[in-house]
Order: sequence, then C-alpha cells, then structure tokens
Amino acid sequence: MKGKTLVPSDNASNLTTDTTSTEDKQRLRLAAWQAVDGKQFESSAIADLYQQRTTRFADIVQLKQPDRVPSVMMAAGITSRYAGISYADTFYDTEKVTGATLKFVKEFQPEYMLLMSGGAFGKAYDLLGYNTYKWPGSALPDTVPFQYIESEYMPAEDYDALINNPEGYMLRTYLPRVFDHLKGLRLIPSLFTPVELLGVGFMLGGLSAPPLQAALSRLGEAIDHIGKNLAVGMRTNAEIISRYGCPSLVGGVSKAPFDIIGDTMRGTRSALMDLYRRPAKLLAACDALVPTAIHMGVGTGQPGPPPFVFMPLHKGAAGFMSVKQFEKFYWPSFKRQLEGIVAAGMVPFAFVEGSFDEARLEFIASSGLAAGRIVWLFDRTDLRLVKKHFAGFACFGGNVPISLFTAGSVVEMENYCKRLIDDVAPGGGFFLAPGATVDEANPAIVRAFMLCAEKYGAY
Repeated sequence: MKGKTLVPSDNASNLTTDTTSTEDKQRLRLAAWQAVDGKQFESSAIADLYQQRTTRFADIVQLKQPDRVPSVMMAAGITSRYAGISYADTFYDTEKVTGATLKFVKEFQPEYMLLMSGGAFGKAYDLLGYNTYKWPGSALPDTVPFQYIESEYMPAEDYDALINNPEGYMLRTYLPRVFDHLKGLRLIPSLFTPVELLGVGFMLGGLSAPPLQAALSRLGEAIDHIGKNLAVGMRTNAEIISRYGCPSLVGGVSKAPFDIIGDTMRGTRSALMDLYRRPAKLLAACDALVPTAIHMGVGTGQPGPPPFVFMPLHKGAAGFMSVKQFEKFYWPSFKRQLEGIVAAGMVPFAFVEGSFDEARLEFIASSGLAAGRIVWLFDRTDLRLVKKHFAGFACFGGNVPISLFTAGSVVEMENYCKRLIDDVAPGGGFFLAPGATVDEANPAIVRAFMLCAEKYGAY
C-alpha cells in the first residue's frame, strides 16, 4: 500500500546546483527520505513504522529531542555468519548475499539499515585485475575476510600531477596502476578535445587505440556485472522497507581528502612521512581533492535516496597524528568537504574510527561548522567528552564496544547501553550504536542490544 506524502518533492530537481538555501535543501532531502508516497509497504502499520523511524532520526540530526533514542546496527560479517554462508559467497553469490541480508533483518529487526555485508562484486574485481586488495574466493581462502595490500601506489614524484589535474591523474595514471586490465586507460585523449568540430574526430581516433579498446571492453563487462548486482540490491532494500519499515542510512560514500591520499594512494607510512618531508605538497594535494571528495558523496544531487553520506575517517585519529598536525593537515580540507556536502543539502555521516581526544573534539566544535547538519559516529572516543563539546552542535552516537557482542553477556550489554543512554542521551541528538561494524557476535547479545534503546531510551 501507499502512505501519505509528508512534503511534496520534485524528484527532477537538482539540489546540488540550484539556488535553494542550504537549510531548505537539507529539509527537502530529509522530507523526501521520510515521505512514504512512492514507496510500497505491506501494511499501513509498516508505513507508519517507517515514518516514525525516519522522523526520529531526522529529529536527532537537527538536535531535537525525539520520543526515544534511535538504535543503529552496523552489521557486516555477522550477516553472512548468521546465514551460514562463506566470505567468498559475499563476493561471488548475489542470491546468497541477498538471502543473508533478508534473514538478518527478519530475525533481528534492526531499526535502520547500515548493513555492509558485501555486494558480490568479486567477478568485477577479477575482470579489472584489481591488485590493491585480496579477497576470498580469489586470492584468499573462502573462509577469511578481504585484505588490503598496503603499499605506495602513488610515488612522491606524482604529487604535482595529482595537484594539477586530480581526475586526469586518477584516470590515466592511478587506475591503470591498480587495475591490471585497465592499463589502456593511459591512452584516453583529453575530454576537452571535442570543444571544436575537428576535435571530435581526434578524440574518437584516440579512443580507437587497441589497448584502450581492450580496457574499455573489460570496463564494460564489469559495469554490466555491477549494474545487475546493484539492481538486485535496490530491490532488496525496497523489500526491507516494504516488509519491515527499516530505512537505509547510506545515500552516498566519501572519504576525507587526507585519507584518500593516506589510505590507498601514498599509503600510511609514506603519507605520515610526508607530514615532515613534503608538507606543502601534501597540503596542496588535500586542497585539490576537496571538489572530488564532495562529488564522491553528493553524486547527481537528486533528492529521494537517503540524504546521508557515510564517511569512514582514519588518519586523523589520535593514534596517527598529533593535535597540531590534525589542525594543520587533516582538518582544513575535511572541513571544506563537510561544508560542500552540507551545502548540497546532504548530511555527512562521519565515522571516526579509532578515537578523537578532547582537544580534537573541542577544536571541531568551535570550528565554525553549522550546528545540526552532521552526524558523528565514534568508535572508541569517550562519548561523555563528546557530549561535553557537541551538545547543541552535532548529533552523535557509537562507542558500544565490539568486544561486548562477542565476549560479553546479555546483562553486560544492557548495563553498558543503559549507562551510556543515562549519561549522554538527555536533550536529544544521540543514537545508540556499536563503535564499529559487527562481524562476529553472539545472536542473543545482538538481540539484547537491539532492545536497549526501546527499553531504556524513552524521553
């Protein structure tokens, strides 16, 4: 059945480029997410549940006090483990991935979908010759999770090329380096070539080069595979909404500019050495990547999908750099990225892996970012300190230890969540969540966690 529209929305409107105010853009995106019109539900009760949950989360984003604390479950490996499928299946068997996700949602009834069980994209990675990762069912046994191969995929002498033309560098240099079967992309002609009539022929002639044709053919096969799997995923998400009233919290994904460089381009060691050896180049590269990092998350700018941009944060944590280095190298470009995503009406969903100390929290809260525009999910950061500095500034959650899901008891889980809610939930702007994605867990403790917000989180 169909429900009633909360606020009329024009799905053809591009909120990224129009002149609507930032506040109105976010309101329109949240309203489109909350609206039940155009979504199919098995019953009016499920439609009401969906609307209740989206309204509850929209309230905490905007620092309002809802009826109770929302609960977010980040389920990763647990979905496959509970369904009895292998890690290799999550890379190569779409039907099994879909079945595992639906089984998890049916059995555990999460309030929101922040599920990361894999998209069965292994065939696409094989087609492209992706060489920066190893995954089960290919280079790894079926029973182990994927592994990143840490290395320096962008040498220091490439900084200028990246800074001067980030997209061109990625297309013609980085991608051919990390995909064994896309080396022909090095030959792609300038996309500015067809600005004149004569240039169209030159561009098409350049695209006809055999190595480039081979790369584009591989790319086409991978796109076809990914497209079919994504279509299945979209139907699965729609089914989860229809049957269980469970909204998704991911409408886009991006990374901080420093992490784009430090995680998978320069690598951890080289990026941290660059703080001392070539700080000006590192800063210039972070600045150059801001527009790309914004576009990664915002995409086409169409309203309707979840308005949240999930952003895992790594190298800005206390274990990687000092507070002064964070303020100089990590934060300026990341702040501009956050502001750009917010300006498009999207809601950055920043996942702080590791921990931020109090100095970082205080610095962020006083940085001039608009209040009530960003969601912060913390891994091991003390949420009492977060409450101290983020109250009235930003929505936050997390910090429920992963160890409790695997080695704790039901009583320990309930006690931890109750204390956390008692300490930081008053006033709103808080959601209950694990500090990281859940891979291994006792099902009984997962169920206990799911009930804690309802049991202890009423305002």
